[in-house]
Amino acid sequence: MKKFTSVSAVAAPLPLSNVDTDLILPAQYMKGLTREGLGKHFFESARFHADGSERAEFILNHPQCRNAEILITDRNFGCGSSREHAVWAVTDFGIRCIIAPSFGDIFAANARKNGLLLIRLPDTVCHDLRETIVASDYAPITVDLVEQEIILASGESIAFTIDPNDRYILIEGLDDIARSLQHSDAIKRFEQAA
Repeated sequence: MKKFTSVSAVAAPLPLSNVDTDLILPAQYMKGLTREGLGKHFFESARFHADGSERAEFILNHPQCRNAEILITDRNFGCGSSREHAVWAVTDFGIRCIIAPSFGDIFAANARKNGLLLIRLPDTVCHDLRETIVASDYAPITVDLVEQEIILASGESIAFTIDPNDRYILIEGLDDIARSLQHSDAIKRFEQAA
């Protein structure tokens, strides 16, 4: 898993609440066992018409936001089923951080396991942040996980906190296997004693 210390990038404002995993990645793409290639289906029904042409009004199709690595959305992002594929689609698309008031519990657990930083901020802060991004003509912002702050193009800083264990896992780039291997000596001792 890629380490996450900070990212400086364009942030796409997406004022949608209750975004479920079916919207993030349609169910028909859940058959594969690899993460690669799912990004092209990220928000497929919102990004494209049935004929495959782009929906110009969708924020990730705007020229300024095509390479966004940060998404600022609304409440309950990632609700619904427990599909890890949804997180794979988010990260394969290139999103490294999502800022929202709340997240679906299973989505949040899957995000941590896959190096996707989720930041919870109050509704009003997320709303104001989306408006600031648009007013700044989508100037890049910095999300610094080490210092736990968001730095806007204006220089303004917004503090955030995340679970210390989640922070450690993301900064060190540890997936579940890597975390287990940190205890390999204890595992060997247990196996020898059994």
